[in-house]
This record gives sequence, C-alpha cells and structure tokens, in this order.
Amino acid sequence: MSRQRLPIGIQDFARLRETKCYYVDKTAMIWDLIKRGDHWFLSRPRRFGKSLLVDTIKAVFEGRKELFGGLAICEHWDWSVTHPVVRLSFNRKYDGPADIERNILAQLKAIERDAKLSSSTWKTAPEYLFDVLNRLHRKTGQRVVILVDEYDKPILDGLHDTNLARANRECLRSFYGIIKGSAEHVRFVFVTGVSMFSKVSLFSDLNNLKDISLDPHFAAICGYTDVDIDTVFAPELDGLDRDMIRTWYNGYNWRGEERLYNPFDVLLLFNDREFCPYWFETGSPTFLFETLKKKSVSLRELENRMADRSLVSKFDVDDISAEALLFQTGYLTITGEDRQGHRILYRLDYPNREVKLSLNDALLANLNTRDHVPLEEARSLQTCLETHDFESFAQEFRAYLASIPYQWNNNGLARHEAWYAGLLHMCFRAIDVDVRSEEASSHGRADMVVLTGGQVFVLEFKMVEKAKDVEAALEAALAQMRDRGYAEKYINREKPVHLIAMVCGREDRKLLDVRAETTGNRD
Repeated sequence: MSRQRLPIGIQDFARLRETKCYYVDKTAMIWDLIKRGDHWFLSRPRRFGKSLLVDTIKAVFEGRKELFGGLAICEHWDWSVTHPVVRLSFNRKYDGPADIERNILAQLKAIERDAKLSSSTWKTAPEYLFDVLNRLHRKTGQRVVILVDEYDKPILDGLHDTNLARANRECLRSFYGIIKGSAEHVRFVFVTGVSMFSKVSLFSDLNNLKDISLDPHFAAICGYTDVDIDTVFAPELDGLDRDMIRTWYNGYNWRGEERLYNPFDVLLLFNDREFCPYWFETGSPTFLFETLKKKSVSLRELENRMADRSLVSKFDVDDISAEALLFQTGYLTITGEDRQGHRILYRLDYPNREVKLSLNDALLANLNTRDHVPLEEARSLQTCLETHDFESFAQEFRAYLASIPYQWNNNGLARHEAWYAGLLHMCFRAIDVDVRSEEASSHGRADMVVLTGGQVFVLEFKMVEKAKDVEAALEAALAQMRDRGYAEKYINREKPVHLIAMVCGREDRKLLDVRAETTGNRD
C-alpha cells in the first residue's frame, strides 16, 4: 500500500476524497444510524472528528455518489433521491445572544442563496429557520436534513460568566425548539457537541433527540481503532514504535468493544514523527482548573473512580459535576463497568499517557506562582526519594506547598490528608512516575505507593492540630504501615521498601515533619 496524504485539519469530506487523503470508513455506521432513526445527538471531545462526520452525512443526503466509491454505504444508499441540507456550525467565539443571533442569520442567508431562494422577511433566527425549512421542502419536494455541529460552543464559551452562559443557553433553546416544531419539513436531525447538556435545560422543546454518546453500537463512529491504525495507516508505521503509539494515544472508550485514538493526535504523530501531547496543547483547560478549585476537587480523587450514568452526563450551567466535566471534555474515559442491580457504574480514569502527563503537568503549573518550572520540583522530589535523602524531600515539598496560591490553599481541602497526598500524586504523575493512591493490602489501604529507581516507597499522611502532637503522629503512621503489612506485597520483589510517615498541620497548612524506615532487601 502506498502512502497517501494526511488529512490534517481537513473537515470537508469532498476535499478529503478528491485529494486522495487517508480515510477511515465510517459510512457503515452512518447507514445504520439513518436506518435506525431520524433524530440523533452525539457528544465527543474536541478534535475527535465530529465535523468531518457531519460533513460526510451531508454528502450522503445530497446524493454525492462520486465521493463514496469503495466505501461501505455506496451499494446500499439510493443515490437517486437527494435532500436539501441545512448545516449549521457554531465553531467560533460568541460574546452574547446578539452575536449568536447574527451568526445564525448569516448562515441561514448563505443557505438561502445557495438554494436560490428569495430572501426571507423574518428578522429573528427561530422564525428565519422555520421559514427556510418550509420553503426548502416546498421547492424540492423533499424534507430537509438538519445538521448542527458544535451546538454547545456558545454556552461553553460563557461558562466563566454564569449570567452570560445562561443568556446564551436561553437564546439557543428557543432556536433549537423550532426544529421539533418543524417536524413536517424535517427528514433527519443530527446534533454534535462536546457536552451533554440536559434536555430539560437546553432541549426541552427538542426532546425527541436520541443520545448515542454512550451507545456501544456507535462507540467508534468517531476516532480510530487499533485495526484502523494497522490497516489504513500501515504505510505510516515504519520507524515508529507501535506499542508507544498505543501507550501515548489509545484508550478512549464510550462503552464500545474497542478503545479509540483521537484522530488529531495520530495524524500529527505521523506527520511530525515524534511523540508529543498534540491534542492537549490545542486547548486551554483554564475553566477546568477553575471549576476544580471552586468545587475543592483533587484529580487524585477522580482517578479510577466509579460513577453512574447520571453523574457522567450531568452538565448544565448551574450544575456541572467534576466527573462530567472531565469525562465529556476527554480528560477521563470509561475503563470498565460494574452492574449493581439495575444500575451500571462506570470506572473512570485517564485514557492514555498524553492526557495523564499533560493534565497533571498543567494543573501543577496552574497551582504554582513562582518562576521555576513545576516539573523540576517534581524531579527533585523523585531524586530525593531515590537517594534516600528524606530531609531534603521534606524541604522540597515544603517549598512547593509555599508556592501554592491562597485561593487553592484555602479551599477546605488543605485541612485534610487528601490535599497533601493529592499534590504529591500530581507531581509524580506529571513526570510519569508509577504512583498508586489508596493501594490495597491484605489489611488496609496505603495512602500512596511510589515505585521509582528500582525501589518502593509507601507513604502515609497524618494531620495534627498542634506541634506537640507531631512525634506521636509520626510513630502512629509508621506503626500503622507495619501492622497492616503495607510493605509485604513488595518485599518479594527483592526491592528495598521504604515506609515514610508525613505529618501536616491542620491549622499551619504545611508539612511539619517526615520520618522514614526501610525494610526488605536493602542492596
């Protein structure tokens, strides 16, 4: 197989096919989707191929058979029947409802001109849409296909300002409501976005949308599978470590049988030939950090966490759960399921190395107020552990705690062990150290286990009210780790195991003291 053009940044299906780019055939699922129903909604993270999917559906309904030679849908679709298509995209920045209204009117006027319709006399976006759908239906004799891409961007853009986000939401709600009210003129509806805004808040008047975001049958409708990488992109694999490709970029899952790659990552990897956090670097998760800070959430608490469907899909201007925000924006994914009666619980964790390293690195940078690089602090902490310099380890961690802004350090978490464990956890995650929180033993769970430099470090955190209690807390932490056998599961690996007690002050909000002892093979 010869190499083809990489479709980097191409969201136009016709251009992709006409310029002979690589294409992962999604048309079998498109054909199945159209057969199964006519009102659909799909949520996927940014840069996951949603816009190309929408444009491919548009080309199908427009009857552009010449673009589909050799693809799965080609022999099944009746190309003699075409439908008018109203495709709307909200992929730009919006400053308020008036801006949204102007943009919608401009898009509808362009559709009107392309269809050679006379200009509508209606002045508002909802009225204009209803009029265009009516006239397209009457002119062509075929009902209209409505495709909406990035439906939620005007709201997401305003999440930093709740009043603005609410105003944008209300503007869109009245507009989307027209779609259901125009049912006699509509053949098919497909809406995509990043978030799963509740039907009550946004789609109360368009409540016949079927959400396929977590439907296993359509889990791979966007993204690449391992088979796609090994077949479609086989000519690009020479010189790249196949296991590293999988480790860095594979891992997204929406309850399907296969884990997926973000197409943006893969295409840029094949173009640049080096492993980088391509997807992560294209978006600023500032709002994510602000939300985690406001809700006093530690990323450590969200790793390997169980959540039900209502939690991962709970998303609204006034009520955004941290789990939903991280899951829907692509920073966490489903790694397993557990049925409990009628409920299905999803296990959430990082999809791959790119997200794990980059998110922790970015959060550390967001926490840090000093000039030096947070990753340097993390590596210094790692070196202190590996060289058994526990006094310097304590000094480095104290210095890092001192750099954290008051707004974070005063969020309530700083009065609990989990805050300090979470910060250290993020430090080690950001430099790809094997760190495990709440690691189970036969008699309990260690707060943290760090595996680095061929050694094992078991950490237990304690809080004290007064400085006079520090000594007793250190001894209690070490005794707990001994009595509960936290080191036992690692001693058989013939690695030295270090038990480290860390005591923090509830009122001082800083690390007060550290004490360590070593067991197992000390060579």
